[in-house]
Amino acid sequence: MARIAFIGLGNMGLPMAINLVAAGHQVHGFDLTPTQISALEAKGGRKATTPMGAVDGAEVVITMLPAGQHVRSVYETDVFGRSPKGTLLIDCSTIDVATARDVAEKAGELGLEMIDAPVSGGTAGASGGTLTFMVGGPQSVFEKAKPYLEIMGATIVHAGGAGNGQAAKICNNMMLGINMLGVCEGFTMAEKLGLDTRKLFEISAKSSGQSWAMTSYCPVPGLAESAASNRDFAAGFSGNMMLKDLSLAQDASTDVNASTPLGSEARKLFRDYVESGHGDLDFSGIIKMIRGE
Repeated sequence: MARIAFIGLGNMGLPMAINLVAAGHQVHGFDLTPTQISALEAKGGRKATTPMGAVDGAEVVITMLPAGQHVRSVYETDVFGRSPKGTLLIDCSTIDVATARDVAEKAGELGLEMIDAPVSGGTAGASGGTLTFMVGGPQSVFEKAKPYLEIMGATIVHAGGAGNGQAAKICNNMMLGINMLGVCEGFTMAEKLGLDTRKLFEISAKSSGQSWAMTSYCPVPGLAESAASNRDFAAGFSGNMMLKDLSLAQDASTDVNASTPLGSEARKLFRDYVESGHGDLDFSGIIKMIRGE
């Protein structure tokens, strides 16, 4: 079993780290919030008081951090120059493609093996070990990382070279944001037309309007078992996180001159949702804003 440094024990990182502990790995965790470290300790993990403390002696370093600047800082300050050649680095954060590629290049120059592996599946997927990992990096490093990813996820896809995991994630989540808005508008219009939303769900689930956003995460309660709408929109994937990903997508579209008018409009609407004070609620809660509530 490996000694693993896990830096970033938030809503996603903590259950991912716990799954690695449960699989028998020695996980040294660090987070800026002490209670998160204590929660890992309660499940058999080890406490690190600094990122450097977690990294020292680690064969594998896994990070789950908020943004590109945090990823760059941790690797340049706490990992590079401390980890020996051949150390496996797995960044599960969702960040901009350019930073992911730059950090991976620097890792390679130091003889470290790095992949970017952002995830999809929300907190339920993190807890259940059913996440989807979208992985960018060399094939050989992907194969080395796969046994660890398989503990935390059910679907592991190698998307290509460095940064391609991030590219896949932001494209996927831009489509998700757009799809959710369409579902919200469709169900809101159905309500105003006097159409039973359960009937619309039954019809669209088997028709051309079908999407994951509707059948697995319907924003109308009582229609999809796993949906946040059944929990008064307690976040599985928050509005803040959706706005972050849509912003990353728009930054990337500008960089490569890609036309994304619906992605741009989705970002505007989710910004309104967040700025109205609902950023900590689930992103599907935007249906309330669409309804005018």
